[in-house]
Amino acid sequence: MSAAVARAGRLEGKVVLITGAAGGLGQAMAHLFAAEGATLVLTDLGQDRLDALKAALSSSGYDRVLVMEQDVTDEALWEEVIDKTVAGFGRLDVLVNNAGIGYMADLEETSLAEWKRVHAINSEGPFLGTRKAIKVMKLTGGGSIVNISSIAGLIGAVNLAAYCSSKGAVRLFTKAAALHCARRGYNIRVNSVHPSFTETPMVRDMITSARNPDKMEAALATAAPMGRMGRPEEVAYAVLYLASDESSFVTGTELAVDGGNTAA
Repeated sequence: MSAAVARAGRLEGKVVLITGAAGGLGQAMAHLFAAEGATLVLTDLGQDRLDALKAALSSSGYDRVLVMEQDVTDEALWEEVIDKTVAGFGRLDVLVNNAGIGYMADLEETSLAEWKRVHAINSEGPFLGTRKAIKVMKLTGGGSIVNISSIAGLIGAVNLAAYCSSKGAVRLFTKAAALHCARRGYNIRVNSVHPSFTETPMVRDMITSARNPDKMEAALATAAPMGRMGRPEEVAYAVLYLASDESSFVTGTELAVDGGNTAA
């Protein structure tokens, strides 16, 4: 039996909500989780991007998917998205708080408005989603919440002060939420994943907007001891582990997918 066949069904029977699903990491997760048997609820900004993702999934024979536009900073929309998920599928088993933005700027030139915007999306979004997910998951026996942070939430980086701060907040919020759920016996696990620079549209935009794109790309590729940037599917597989029952005794942890970047 092949390894691919042996792994099939790791999310069979689970209802999974992924925010930021139309981005590079989100699409990788959507395709992988569909192959592993999940029922998917995919949200993002831009209905056309979501429709394209749904069509791509359908072309591979997958149709257990609901797509909805969502601004993760909108508290009322979080209520609507999760309530519709439960109404449509009876439960929510996995939430992946993946939506996020990058922001590169000199600290002294970072405006308060940009600082607040980065934090609203990157750290307040996961808070709103986690809080609502806990309320419904605890009624159906538990679940798994995976918050996508970054290695910038573990170590500092020049010209990424707002981003580092927001992703660092995700890291410690995840631990606090994990303890909250564990102490109350909810059977809800909460973990964070910390990718390094990965081949996604967000990172590609950061490269092309740099003063010297070739130099920037080379720097990102050599930042990790493994000598390259990550691939979206490599992050998706890490999230799959935390979403599945294979990680049933894992909560409050931080999983770096960084080619050894934080090992030193």
